[in-house]
Amino acid sequence: MQVALKIWRYDSSTGERALREYEFDAPEEATLLDCLDIVKERQDGTLAYRKSCRMMICGSCGMRMNGAAVLACKVRMYEIAQAGEVPVISAMGNLPIVKDLVVDMDSFWQKFKAMKPYLQPGYEEPEDGREYRISQERMNAVHKESLCVNCGCCVSECIAMESDPEFLGPQALAKGMRFVGDPRDAATVERLEEYSGEHGIWECTRCFFCNERCPKGVDPRDAIAKLGAEAIKEGIDRDMGAKHAKWFIRSTETTGWLRETELVPKTQGVVSSVKQMKFAMKLISHNKAGLAFPPHVAADVGEARALHKLVHEQGRLGFEGHVQGERALAKLAHGYKEGRDPYAPGSFPRPYLPEGEA
Repeated sequence: MQVALKIWRYDSSTGERALREYEFDAPEEATLLDCLDIVKERQDGTLAYRKSCRMMICGSCGMRMNGAAVLACKVRMYEIAQAGEVPVISAMGNLPIVKDLVVDMDSFWQKFKAMKPYLQPGYEEPEDGREYRISQERMNAVHKESLCVNCGCCVSECIAMESDPEFLGPQALAKGMRFVGDPRDAATVERLEEYSGEHGIWECTRCFFCNERCPKGVDPRDAIAKLGAEAIKEGIDRDMGAKHAKWFIRSTETTGWLRETELVPKTQGVVSSVKQMKFAMKLISHNKAGLAFPPHVAADVGEARALHKLVHEQGRLGFEGHVQGERALAKLAHGYKEGRDPYAPGSFPRPYLPEGEA
């Protein structure tokens, strides 16, 4: 097939930057990484990019295609080439460019290390010297987070990091959840205290771009939500973001609506609210303050209250409630229906079985 690429070339030592186009023939099964190899081998040996496993495992080949982070070894080029598109390839965002498609990962790894990404054991070893075993059900809590290959695609697209480079970021916090959710780890509270500080959990803007661009289904924003829920469960709620989240929950439980007039004093405190009275009066004068007495109650608020009650009765507070939801959504994504064959048409493929055993 005939393939064309536009690649942003950049050299940090000279500051030279240019968008160059390359055209070449490639096999129909070629990935973006294969195409970059062809350019480097046949047209321009100075092109710089990272690669290793070529199988979506190592995370080395993260870059942007048309402004969105991808793993180059995962992107198939056939349909793109057939459509006559000429994608623009550039380095990942939020990380300094060293050359062409290669970025400096130092800050990425510093934040990774800040999570203390190693188990701090909190269990008693069996007397017989055998391994300490954990059930699969308990380890399911960190199943998604354990899929991370540290490619940096989520960091590339993070709006919060764009505005504050000191923000720990989606990859680091997802790694933090990997250990907070591990039943063998004894440093849960200490970890949550550190992650809840400045530039931590509550600085996430909830844009969900990290979930959208993650090539492995880690869903870093979901991991951050789990950390926030677990922090509140442990009483670590000093941050304004934690107070904000708590009032959202309280509002849905009592009236079913977000009572915005009470949000500022509950989140920022009385002193801050007084300072904003001038702005509040302007809202009131334009009927934008949502004032109502008694507060408006949603018609089906009983359902919200019943859900809150059920979660508390089941003891699924903190990240456990999120994990339960993940598993339910995963089933629905595969067309799950109670009592139906999970391998039926429209679901995932039936596994191979010898004849006569299907």
